[in-house]
Amino acid sequence: MKDSNFLKEHNARQFWHPMAHPADSMANPPTILTGGEGVYITDVDGHRSIDAVGGLWNVNLGYSCQPVKDAIAGQLDALPYYSTFRGTSNDKAIELAYLLAEFFGPDGMTRSFFTSGGSDSIEIALKLARQYHRIRGEGTRTKFISLDKGYHGTHFGGASVNGNAKFRNAYEPLMAGCYHIPGPYLYRNPFGADDPAELAQLSAGMLDREIAFQGTNTVAAFIMEPVQGAGGVIPPHPSFMPMVRDICDKHGVLLIADEVITAFGRTGSETGSRHWGVQPDLMCTAKAITNGYFPFGSVMIAGHVAAVFEDDDSGVGSVDSGYTYSGHPVGAAAAVAAVKETMRIKPWENARARGPELKVGLEALAARYDHIGDVRGEGLMCAIELVSDRRKKTPVGKALPLVFQKAAYEDGVMIRVSGNNAIFSPPLVIDAGHVQKILSAVETGLKAMAEAA
Repeated sequence: MKDSNFLKEHNARQFWHPMAHPADSMANPPTILTGGEGVYITDVDGHRSIDAVGGLWNVNLGYSCQPVKDAIAGQLDALPYYSTFRGTSNDKAIELAYLLAEFFGPDGMTRSFFTSGGSDSIEIALKLARQYHRIRGEGTRTKFISLDKGYHGTHFGGASVNGNAKFRNAYEPLMAGCYHIPGPYLYRNPFGADDPAELAQLSAGMLDREIAFQGTNTVAAFIMEPVQGAGGVIPPHPSFMPMVRDICDKHGVLLIADEVITAFGRTGSETGSRHWGVQPDLMCTAKAITNGYFPFGSVMIAGHVAAVFEDDDSGVGSVDSGYTYSGHPVGAAAAVAAVKETMRIKPWENARARGPELKVGLEALAARYDHIGDVRGEGLMCAIELVSDRRKKTPVGKALPLVFQKAAYEDGVMIRVSGNNAIFSPPLVIDAGHVQKILSAVETGLKAMAEAA
């Protein structure tokens, strides 16, 4: 490895970072990480911190998951790569598909289509939704509806259904036929609702209305995250997703669950859809499927959807889409090991215990610090919304969240800030002591913000 002086000198010079302005990365070089162990990360200067980001929502099992590391090393020795395009396969991809059918069986999923990550999974799901209707003789069903504040990746299809202008404006015009409705975001909603159950009904009613307005025979699918992640951790009322399921069934519209973040335990249940008692038609997964150790994803396909493709004799059901690395044997081996370990230790049970501890602690801080406007969470997905005026709900400017983040990091906890939200998605294997340390660092960050304001 190059020495620390070299790394610091060249940091962000030749490497453009995702979700960042190149000039800003050069002016404010990113933290350089060089190690990870358990729930801790270490930077180039030897500073050790609890990773309250969990990599990027994906290192559910921490940085020392030996079964996944061993699986990757062993597969590199056995078969480092081969294509799964028509005519060839590999043993690990076959084993993984069988294992995923078992894990996602309670969600109604029976088939897998392997991808290189979350954005790929979204793209494939959107394509399959349109193709499903075409096979059934309803080729006019091409439109998609999604939620404001929803995040569905960075490809053109995913960006088109994203509900945040930040991820859209620079790349427009995007894909036609994509529409958005207000989501169940209680803290800021256009209805002025202050009851989450009422807001869930209002938002679901907007979906029903939008499908009818667009023309039922023109809408292919509704896509949603069971808990919105990048939009600021927005959990819906428990009634919302079941209402959505009923509305989609009423209109013959497919329900795509974007479980890139929520699958494999983060909500406190095995999947986000299962958390709300709903079976979607298509489910997008990635991130924790390999514990973040290898780029990989899978679109899970419900049995009744799979049957439409598999029973087709017209040729329209041929899935003429895929990626060079679909079903990559090393990625599949990593996923087999990660899913097996997930099934063994059941990390959703720990998320169910630690998540409320974190949320209650954040609510206690909100009672003492006016910069916290709202606290939200479900399982080990939490966020605090930072404001300059709590009564008016005025978002803080761009500078103060960075002051908060820097102070918390110096106190030993890495926290992600996105706009005026501080987001918490630590590994699902944290313990109660780690939660208390995170809360202590949050308070350090809030004090720093108060002094800088």
